[in-house]
Amino acid sequence: MTATAQPEAPHDLVGIGIGPANLSLAALAHGLPHTNGTRPLSTAFYDQRRDFRWHPGLLIDGATLQVPFLADLVTLADPASPWSFLRWLRHKERLFPFYFAEKFHIQRAEYDAYCRWVADSLPGLHFGHQVDAVRWNPERALFEVDFTQIDPDGEAEALGRTYTRNLALGIGTAPHVPEPLKPLADAPTVPVIHSGAYLDHRTRVLGADHITVIGSGQSGAEIFLDLLRARPAGRERLTWLARTPAFAPMEYSKLGLEHFTPDYTRYFHALPEHVRDHLVPAQWQLHKGIDSDTIAAIHEELYRRTLHGGWPDVVLTPGVTVRTAGRIATTKIELHLEHTQQGTRTRLTTDAVILATGYRERPLAGLLAGLDPYLRKDATGRPRIDADYRMLLDRTITATGCHIYVQNGERHTHGVGAPDLGLAAWRSARILNTLTGTDPYPLPERTAFTTFGLQTREQPRPHTAGELLPLVEHP
Repeated sequence: MTATAQPEAPHDLVGIGIGPANLSLAALAHGLPHTNGTRPLSTAFYDQRRDFRWHPGLLIDGATLQVPFLADLVTLADPASPWSFLRWLRHKERLFPFYFAEKFHIQRAEYDAYCRWVADSLPGLHFGHQVDAVRWNPERALFEVDFTQIDPDGEAEALGRTYTRNLALGIGTAPHVPEPLKPLADAPTVPVIHSGAYLDHRTRVLGADHITVIGSGQSGAEIFLDLLRARPAGRERLTWLARTPAFAPMEYSKLGLEHFTPDYTRYFHALPEHVRDHLVPAQWQLHKGIDSDTIAAIHEELYRRTLHGGWPDVVLTPGVTVRTAGRIATTKIELHLEHTQQGTRTRLTTDAVILATGYRERPLAGLLAGLDPYLRKDATGRPRIDADYRMLLDRTITATGCHIYVQNGERHTHGVGAPDLGLAAWRSARILNTLTGTDPYPLPERTAFTTFGLQTREQPRPHTAGELLPLVEHP
């Protein structure tokens, strides 16, 4: 393993992770002039994966995004960008088919292909590069970023270091496996699979006699529907369990969607920390519910299987938690269940489990260990993040004009819209406006009809009976 040459000039911005959030930032940063206008903004983005892939295990045929196609990487900040979804359609000579399809919500596979086109076309994206450490270099007043270049076999090939004035952390989320099921998920002989890897194991799972899906969100619903359609009528042998009190639709009313606007983000950020922490889990139906079309498709498929008499061999039970889990012999799984409302318990024996249990933000502590003395944290040890998506750092760093920006890791400070694709372009534009100190992407003052919270400006005080008011002479 060799060390790569260290670049002389520092970057203006280095992004760690190349998911949709940082890909949006890279697209909007491309071609922007530096603050002094003498050169383009210097950027570099690193990701340990070999290429861009967006949830490949969930690109089920027919599955669509839950946001309109306008929530691409750039359009809501710059509709004229060369990196828009419509530009990709034109590049693929598919504009007219898309026009006649009249689809506002595109397929997930289509979004993935669009993002890969952007990732393959943009300069300055370095896949196969694992960032190992980030430190502050006080002598140079810069962040230094150490990375390892990975070869196609996943082995370390070379070491490198780069310097930058600003960082953008976009390392995304990781599949969440509940504690009772972690030992089984780690055992290769037992098919306990997170939904993020569903398509990789679909054939194996379909061969199981009985299948259990755990999780009431969109992924769980799509996987249950896909399995249901693939199983013979009367011999489905499917169970769908969820902790939520119902298989509930996502809040998709027009005013409900305004929780995913910059207006609501600003309101949420200004709330006290303890209020924000209480609010996020209470808003689960804004982002963890099921698309109403998917619910309708599941019901239609179940109904179709009753047309010739009898009921499909399926069990759909909400309000259930998995207390413990274990393996019976080598091929079967036993789940110990509890119904939270009834207070009853039972056991379920199954042959395969799909965990549609969502994702959690990847922890930043390991990556930023070298910066820990400079980080300002909240009462529970999380990084404090300002309204412009900058981590609060010690003044010895911020006085130099250097900052760390956070993408899709700020739900505790910015609310349910943090992972939403519809806010990605706006957030990237806000970051670039702040970073450059200029206004390359003018952003709207108002984005919602709803007024979140009471206005704090002082209202005129009405006069009461018996109160003397001063006379005002008019010319």
